[in-house]
Order: sequence, then structure tokens, then C-alpha cells
Amino acid sequence: MIVEGNLRKLQVTLATPAQYALPLGAEQVPMNALIGQRLHLHYTGEIHCVHCGRKTSKSFNQGYCYPCMQTLAECDSCLIKPEQCHYHQGTCREPAWGEEHCFQDHFVYLANTSGLKVGITRQTNVPTRWLDQGATQALPIYKVRDRLTAGLVEVILKQHVADKTAWQRMLKGIPEDIDLAHERDRLHQECQQEIDDLLANHGDDAVTFLANDQIIPIRYPVTTYPDKVKALNLDKTAEVDGTLLGIKGQYLILDSGVLNIRKFSGYKIRMQIGD
Repeated sequence: MIVEGNLRKLQVTLATPAQYALPLGAEQVPMNALIGQRLHLHYTGEIHCVHCGRKTSKSFNQGYCYPCMQTLAECDSCLIKPEQCHYHQGTCREPAWGEEHCFQDHFVYLANTSGLKVGITRQTNVPTRWLDQGATQALPIYKVRDRLTAGLVEVILKQHVADKTAWQRMLKGIPEDIDLAHERDRLHQECQQEIDDLLANHGDDAVTFLANDQIIPIRYPVTTYPDKVKALNLDKTAEVDGTLLGIKGQYLILDSGVLNIRKFSGYKIRMQIGD
């Protein structure tokens, strides 16, 4: 079986284990059923922007052409550092986009990826955000009325806990469970004064502590984790070949290495399934 088209990030549904589909052109290839089979991916040399579709010689921000990267609100630096939101200064690249995506409820959460981390996500991105990060546990700890305020809460918390995932460690196996409820309560206590100061400036309804939410466990379809993580790079090697051992986060785990699908969004791929 051969499927060809431009890659998009893996689509994932929370189940036991998580269920994955690979968007490739017009096809949605169910991936869980392919675990144990040989895959051959050939990069044709073409990249098309995931937003406008134009052909580009280089991908930016995981799939955008340079003009889109420079002009779209979804590519602005405040998407990575929401505490730097500049909408109120009248300089948002796309105010309508910001109003739709940033001025809605967000969660500040704890997750167990390569260890304990803090992060934020729109309420509409739950639980996809956690699955994309390869989290094995997740727990919302604050509900926040907008992205800027969520970013400010995250800045407070990340003085005490990491906000990044060590992706190589995440792909080496299943981390030990963490008592996220205990960590939630510890962080809330340690950061109470700073949270109160933030509420004094942004209003008492800006942030709600979620004292009773339940930990969400996540399992992935992986038969074998690698002892040593080798990243496969389509920019360096147009041919990727190997047996699919599993999927975690946005990574295909092959016996020849791991491929970050999201990193190569927009790349035109011809995928052969089986020998």
C-alpha cells in the first residue's frame, strides 16, 4: 500500500491506548494498526505551507512559509511566551484571531512527560495538548479566563517546576507515576502570595484554583521503547525505513530511529506500508 501527500501533525484521540491517525494529503491513515509493520517514507523534496499552501523551499514554525511566519498571529512569539501578549497595545498581528483563540478559558496544568512539568492550553485543546507532549499523566490546576493571564500564572509556577519536556527521555519509556494532586497543592501553597498579587491586578475571577480535578492517565501504543534515541531528519535523509514499534506524542518510534511528524508538517511524503 502506498499513500502520498503533505504531512500534517498526527491526529490523536484519548483511549487506552491513545489512537493515532496520520494525515497524509487527503488520507487519514490509521496508525495503531500499523505497529509491527515496516514503513518506508520518501520525502519528495516539496514543502507546502500548512496555512496558505504555497510551495516553499524551507519550513518555519513547523510547517509555515516565511511570509506566513512573519504575519500570522498564530506564529507570533507570544504564542510561545503568552505572558508577552501585546493585544492590549494594539499591535496584535490579527486582532480577530486573538479574540477568538486567546480570549477564552485556558488551563494551567501539571503533566508527567519526562518528569513533572507545568504548561498552559486552551480549554478546547484538552486532552490533545497532553497527548501531543507525550504526557502519561495530566492534571488541570487552574482555570484562567485568557491566555495572557494563564501565561503570567505559568511564569509564577515555573520558578518551582520545569516548563519543558526532555523529549529524548520521554521517548525512552514510561516514567514513574507522580502524585500530581500533591504537587498541585504544594505549588498552590508555595505560590499563594504571588497568585493573590496577580488577582489584585487582574480581578478575583481571573484565576480559579481547581482543588478537586482528577488526574488523567494516558497510555500510548508502544511495543518497544528505544534504549538510545536517534532522531530521523528528512532534511538530511530523504528516505526513512523501519519497523514501526510505537507512537508517543508526535513521534513515530521505528527500529531505525524516531521521527517527529509535527516538525515536518507540510513536507510531501510518499509512504509505503509493508515490504
